[in-house]
Amino acid sequence: MYSKNLYDYSFTTLEGKTVHLSDYKGKKILIVNTASECGYTPQYQQLEEVYEKYKDKLVIIGFPTNDFGGQEPGTNAEIKTFCSTKFKVSFPMSQKITVKGDKMDPIYHWLTNKALNTIETTEVKWNFNKYLIDEHGKYLAYFPSSVKPDDPKILNLLK
Repeated sequence: MYSKNLYDYSFTTLEGKTVHLSDYKGKKILIVNTASECGYTPQYQQLEEVYEKYKDKLVIIGFPTNDFGGQEPGTNAEIKTFCSTKFKVSFPMSQKITVKGDKMDPIYHWLTNKALNTIETTEVKWNFNKYLIDEHGKYLAYFPSSVKPDDPKILNLLK
């Protein structure tokens, strides 16, 4: 059964460590499904810049997925190397997950299901879709891939 409380969920990092979303109480959370071989992959740079600027009140979590066009074929170790060497990513990164279909990760089930997040039902349509959660674990907004991480639509909600 799925919980309506986002803080009941956890994820496993690229390094194999379990992280509970409740560890981020008091900060906004920007959840992004990522891929290393996508036209939107350069958004890693903007994600890192936003994270560096707002990390006192925001955590960004990348969730690599191979669900769209096979654009994340790498292993967790390869993803870690790619993100750290090419984009100097310092924000938390989950192990590779599924964000759609029958094997959808429970966090994404919460993000995309109004019955759980109480705001709206969405569909992850491509890589670099973004979900913003407030400091209390409440769903704030969904942004499609075309909305860059440093877009005022996102930044204005971080203030």
